[in-house]
Amino acid sequence: MCRRISRYVPKKLKSKMGKIAIVDLEVNYCIGVTDQERANPQKLLLTLELTVDFTAAAMTDRVEKTINYQRVVDDLLQFGQNRSWRLLEKLVSNIADRILTEYEPDSVHVEAKKFVIPQARYVSASLARSRQH
Repeated sequence: MCRRISRYVPKKLKSKMGKIAIVDLEVNYCIGVTDQERANPQKLLLTLELTVDFTAAAMTDRVEKTINYQRVVDDLLQFGQNRSWRLLEKLVSNIADRILTEYEPDSVHVEAKKFVIPQARYVSASLARSRQH
């Protein structure tokens, strides 16, 4: 049985910056330099770290006061539909822009892993962006 934690809230609550991480989310996007490579969706693994102030969520224990990571996942699973990219660099840039615009974290770090070189475990590109305040 789960018990609720005490509702005690200190008078001066400091900001609680935290990170929400989604690690190795499997998506299927059309990506590649050649038309042949982009012809069919390929498996990619996406990792995102979203920096967000946890203060309100920690005080209220309400998902509405934070970034709902299930919504982010659902969004990313659909993000590649009817779209294609030539480069991983463009893909991670588009994802970072989408996350910053739609979910408003303070910052986001996006990594995309692609499995196209047999001699390598994967190839990846990553990008970090912050909101303009």
